[in-house]
Amino acid sequence: MGRLNAIAGVVALAGLAAAAVPAATPAEAGTLEDILARGELRVAVQTQGPPFSFMDKNGQRTGSAIELTTLMAQEMGVKVVYLDFDWDGLLPALMSGKADMLAADMTPTLARATQVAFTKPFMYVGAVAFAKQGGEIASVEDCKKPGATVAVLLGSTGEKLAPTVFPEAEIKSFKGGGTLLLDAVASGQADCGVNDNSAVKAQAAAYPEGTFTIFDQMLSKEPLAYAVRYDSLDLLTWGNLFIDTVELDGRLQKNLDYWVNSDAWKADH
Repeated sequence: MGRLNAIAGVVALAGLAAAAVPAATPAEAGTLEDILARGELRVAVQTQGPPFSFMDKNGQRTGSAIELTTLMAQEMGVKVVYLDFDWDGLLPALMSGKADMLAADMTPTLARATQVAFTKPFMYVGAVAFAKQGGEIASVEDCKKPGATVAVLLGSTGEKLAPTVFPEAEIKSFKGGGTLLLDAVASGQADCGVNDNSAVKAQAAAYPEGTFTIFDQMLSKEPLAYAVRYDSLDLLTWGNLFIDTVELDGRLQKNLDYWVNSDAWKADH
């Protein structure tokens, strides 16, 4: 009888333990599910950031990031909606929920990754310095001289890099995006500018030939990636698979060869 009572006690305790476990509840909908239900992918992009996102001469939004995220939406079976922001407005737009994804030439730094989650890199770039052609600045070494002024974008990796590369120069941060740094150098507000090589090369095309000297020396090597919120890990997983897929089938390389690795797009846009 003692053994039977012991068994009965164990069964009773097991029953109580099972009763204490809350009933399973349906999982909350993820961002990807929301996008599919909504029928649209909302993407935060730069207002003017060629060759990744810009308004062309025909008044159409285009660029490398535009084509790739349009392709993302097509693969999802939804439409894409673009939300325009200056550089320093991109992360707040994503974090506030206005956008599902941030698609720009953004470097996934450790500091930024405390706020948002980044996809795997879709390409690598490097920072370069540039100056007004025909002026006193003829090399990167001239940008390092005491008294030289170096323009960077507020919140960019160039802003973080510049004090290390140009410790004796005066670093001037400019709020905005697009051709802002080139405007600053062209107008004499700064002697040199520092930005990603792809951005500088593309933006310089908006000026008469010979306006700038872009120095060949690479100041850094950085990955570029897209970003989502940390509560959107389903979208992050899908985004990584998308990058793998278009890399394997050649669509990513075709995009980069047209928009980033050549000037072919300038004749069309």
